[in-house]
Amino acid sequence: MEKYYVVKYSGPFGFIKPWTAVRDSETFSQQFLTPSIVEGIEKKLFPELLDEVGIKKIMRHRLNYCGLDIQQERTWSKGGFKANKEKGVYKTNLGIIKRGVMIDPNLYLAFFEMGDAEKALAQTICLCRNEDILYPQEIIEMNQAEFNSVEGFELIFTNKDNGFKVGYNRFNNAEEMFGELIVTGNPIREK
Repeated sequence: MEKYYVVKYSGPFGFIKPWTAVRDSETFSQQFLTPSIVEGIEKKLFPELLDEVGIKKIMRHRLNYCGLDIQQERTWSKGGFKANKEKGVYKTNLGIIKRGVMIDPNLYLAFFEMGDAEKALAQTICLCRNEDILYPQEIIEMNQAEFNSVEGFELIFTNKDNGFKVGYNRFNNAEEMFGELIVTGNPIREK
């Protein structure tokens, strides 16, 4: 049976913007990682792979969290801040958006090689935004059955015939990405 070297990452909060949410006034964090997110994390951990296309070292992943918190953020439309006066009233292009952010996410990244896991253990990662820092906790040796029992969300990367569309791959000429969502146990932890 295949053996994985799993690096567990944890952080105070995280937000993964769904590809369908452009400027939605309220957006809840996506609960899984797309192929381009995993590839981006891998390229951060292993910069020697920057010129290669595809995921080479991260074999599997699993994400769980403690709940969602709605946070408000002030934003403005493309082009920067603008203000004008109409009929004695100042108007701006500022807006308020609400984000459902994951609280205390745990991300498990599985590698085949201990050296890759050790290199990953020495670095922090971000889910999608640079303020969503996840810190490495430990390396756990697991076989495939043990990894399959870790509670959480995992997107199995598939093709158009076997999955639903999860966005466009920024690392591969905006190619469409597809996946099948696997939910194991209760991905919303109590602590």
